Amino acid sequence: VEGDIANADDIMSVLEDVEAVIYNIGIIREFPGQGITYEKLHFDGAVNCMDAVVEKGIKRFILMSANGVCPDGTGYQKTKWMSEQYLKNTDLEWTIFRPSLIFGDPRGHDRPEFCTQLKKDLISLPFPAPLFHEGLLPLDAGSFAMSPIHAENVADIFVSSIEKDNHYGKTIELGGETELSWKEIIKIISNACGKKKWALPAPIIGVKTVAAVFDRFSWFPVTKDQLTMLLEGNTCDSTNYFLENRLKPLPFDINNLFYLKDS
Repeated sequence: VEGDIANADDIMSVLEDVEAVIYNIGIIREFPGQGITYEKLHFDGAVNCMDAVVEKGIKRFILMSANGVCPDGTGYQKTKWMSEQYLKNTDLEWTIFRPSLIFGDPRGHDRPEFCTQLKKDLISLPFPAPLFHEGLLPLDAGSFAMSPIHAENVADIFVSSIEKDNHYGKTIELGGETELSWKEIIKIISNACGKKKWALPAPIIGVKTVAAVFDRFSWFPVTKDQLTMLLEGNTCDSTNYFLENRLKPLPFDINNLFYLKDS
């Protein structure tokens, strides 16, 4: 199905004979010069979709948000938070999911995915991986943590939630079974790629300064905002959710990162 999330007719055309809607449009990087922005896709597009759903008389609406969203954070975090607030002020039977880091086979090199991007931008290059840290002393270098959750788990949770009325009006954080530090994530991805990778402390201030200048260019691998969110960490405990819903979390390990070997 092709369409423009800014076009009301396109949205209405895909809502025929629909009982539930999942809004899962998002980007991890914006390029305002090309008209690709967080606000257009995370907020404006979501609002267009919610308004169309209300007009169609559809009640069930599930929103893909993100762990760590807030009103005064990065552009990514703020626009995700704005769409949450808009949804909460509707009469829809809504559920908001806030996943931590999502990983899984992107099934195509043109699809952005955290681990494949990290392999391309860090692991495959002939210099040590950076263990970012704030301040001058590298005492906590690479210690910020995440709770990686597999895309299959996220998809299963979204689909199973459609008919669960006990999910109505709830905001649910989603994370994998294990909290992993950046240092551990680098090591696991390196092993999955079949590589030995050195890692060295790197003060974030220098990298952020360079990113602030060059992150408007697509060839530059990371943005200042992405670095900010990375150092904030991104963890949550979904153990009870998995148990209550009889779901088995897929671990962040070599077996589930098989796609990195040949990518």
